[in-house]
Amino acid sequence: MLLVPLFAGLVVAGAAHWPSSGTLAEFREAVAAGEVDRVNYRAANGELMSLTWSESPLGWHEVESEFADQGKPYTTQRLMDDVHRPAVQPSVTQESNSGSNSFPDWPFEATAGWWITGLWWLAFLAMFFSTPRLANRWAWFWLFTVGQIGVFFYLLLEPRPLWRGLGEGVPRAKRMDGTAGCGFSLLLAIAWALVSFGIGWLVKLVLG
Repeated sequence: MLLVPLFAGLVVAGAAHWPSSGTLAEFREAVAAGEVDRVNYRAANGELMSLTWSESPLGWHEVESEFADQGKPYTTQRLMDDVHRPAVQPSVTQESNSGSNSFPDWPFEATAGWWITGLWWLAFLAMFFSTPRLANRWAWFWLFTVGQIGVFFYLLLEPRPLWRGLGEGVPRAKRMDGTAGCGFSLLLAIAWALVSFGIGWLVKLVLG
């Protein structure tokens, strides 16, 4: 039940993490037309450092040029004036300046929506209060957190492989322990970085 919406969240998060390039003029035009869904920005002392917006769950764009319009600095105050002017106002989030966009932090970043984090927590609690068949709880803990996409392997393989239908699976004689799980979680984290880049590239290719 959680597999499909979590996969949808994975695609949305991948698209959000690798937005297409946009301009400040395009952003202001989209906001004025009521087409902007979400706005995420970073700022320091009233000056913008980054600006990302979405016009659909998969349509994410980022201003990469200088934050100026008609020769004037585009400050956070001007941003707030723009987003509060239209009848349909977008959701606005100020992101922490300590965060880094170099590595996707699915499902914990809020860029694509908190609902993804909520679904991940439901799967995590299901793992925590069950008796896993292939690996112990410590191993799955690392695969869920550092590995992030380990949640999909859990939903597919525990407590019985999905393709074998309902029922209890046969426990392994020796389950993966926490040390091995920690090691594999690092590999999964690298795999997720590559997968998210591929998702972002495909979304931009399809949506233009």
